[in-house]
Amino acid sequence: MTSRTGLLFALPMAALPCLAEASELMGVWARGDGKAQVRVDRCGEDLCATNIWVKPGTRHERVGDKLIMDVEPVSQSRYEGKARDVRRGMTYSMEISLEGAAMRTRGCVLGKLICRSADWTSMN
Repeated sequence: MTSRTGLLFALPMAALPCLAEASELMGVWARGDGKAQVRVDRCGEDLCATNIWVKPGTRHERVGDKLIMDVEPVSQSRYEGKARDVRRGMTYSMEISLEGAAMRTRGCVLGKLICRSADWTSMN
């Protein structure tokens, strides 16, 4: 993962019409590579994914990094929208797919020319 995908909901999530629809996104998630854990919660009218743990020695990521997510449900288990990486000042297009306790995020820049995906497991 590059420094730009540290939070990938990272590259990769929120003003939803109804945040209750996004409750399945809220909670603590462990990234599949074992290098980060994030808490997804409300932050004002949005959802934010905040790094709460980063494996020591992981470059370009730190505890407290925040991704502000503006995603909307497009189906029962899929969200799409944009995410803004506060520290890096970057905005990504974002896709989130849920299946039980598993989540996959895909974030893209440059008109979806460069994309990264990450798998997550719920720790709730």
